[in-house]
Amino acid sequence: MSSNTPLSMLGGLSAAEFLRDHWQRKPLLIRGAFPDFQCPLDPDELAGLACEEGVEARIVEEHGNDGPWQVSHGPFDETVFAELPERDWTLLVQAVDHYVPEVAELLDRFDFLPRWRLDDIMISYAPPGGSVGPHVDQYDVFLLQGIGRRHWQLGGKVADDAPIIAGIDLRILERFEVTPGDDWVLEPGDMLYLPPGWAHHGVSQSDDCLTLSVGFRAPSADEAITSFADYLGEQLPTSLRYADPDLAPPDDPGELDADAVARMRRLILDTLDDPEQLAQWFGRAMTQPKYVDQLVPNETATPVDDLVAALHDGETLQHMPGSRFAWHDLGNGRATLFADGDGVDCELGLAQALCANAPLDVELLDIAGAGETITALLDAGSLGWVDDEQEE
Repeated sequence: MSSNTPLSMLGGLSAAEFLRDHWQRKPLLIRGAFPDFQCPLDPDELAGLACEEGVEARIVEEHGNDGPWQVSHGPFDETVFAELPERDWTLLVQAVDHYVPEVAELLDRFDFLPRWRLDDIMISYAPPGGSVGPHVDQYDVFLLQGIGRRHWQLGGKVADDAPIIAGIDLRILERFEVTPGDDWVLEPGDMLYLPPGWAHHGVSQSDDCLTLSVGFRAPSADEAITSFADYLGEQLPTSLRYADPDLAPPDDPGELDADAVARMRRLILDTLDDPEQLAQWFGRAMTQPKYVDQLVPNETATPVDDLVAALHDGETLQHMPGSRFAWHDLGNGRATLFADGDGVDCELGLAQALCANAPLDVELLDIAGAGETITALLDAGSLGWVDDEQEE
């Protein structure tokens, strides 16, 4: 599809127009982004998911027994929900796309953005009055109304150091002023895009309010620098050290002079300024799974011949829930395939095919080295067999 094709989920804007005018610039309200939207799960199913071990879930009570804006963390016992008040609380469940395939399928609709930028789909349920207070997210988010109604108010872009309420487990803004005109009630299928740093406040207007939040990965500078430095540290030889062959006799032996600082600066900057090393780190960093324990490696290695035979028998492979793939062109028909924080050198066509939303079947074996690469991904837990029930 052309980047200039109008998209109904963007209110008739093309991907190019949306990225030019709104992405990381200003919000966009899209009425009927998903016409006749059928939410993939209901509030009871979301609550059931929040009771499962390993699922990241929170309940926020505006008027909790232990004080305002009380936050409880899952997994929850079913009795917890029966004891909650009739209003003014919210259940939030992270990464629902990892557990519900129908939710994961929604991510395909966002293919006008790099797939490696997508983080997960969080879903929140709230009875009337439920919210998490006015706040700011430091990443892009699409807020899709799944069931019921939610009242959204925006407060414009706020400073990074905007005061927040102290003493609670939420980053709620001390002051929130609604921007005139940025005040709407969203119905099922409506969607609101918000760039990073935009103050917003969403309050449930029904007893079945369920909102899907499609979030994006955006590493902070401190996270990126620390992670890249750790990666480089594993690659660099110990022989690469501070050196001063131009050293002159010092006026004062105790002084750390400007020349010494300049030498160290040069060493650090020259070491960091390596585009290919940066690409190799970045691909690994952006494909790190959100929950590492979701990947289940095989206990015993799979013979490549067994995998080849299974593909020839008509079996197909799929990305496992929560797995993340990307590729980086190395030139000359080669690429680095990034999968769940690791990288492997392979044929460019194979990397592209393994990152695409297409069946992973016997045709992949036409590409040199495919059998070995696919087997390694299967044994690592990044790929899995599509069973008969899923195919039907």
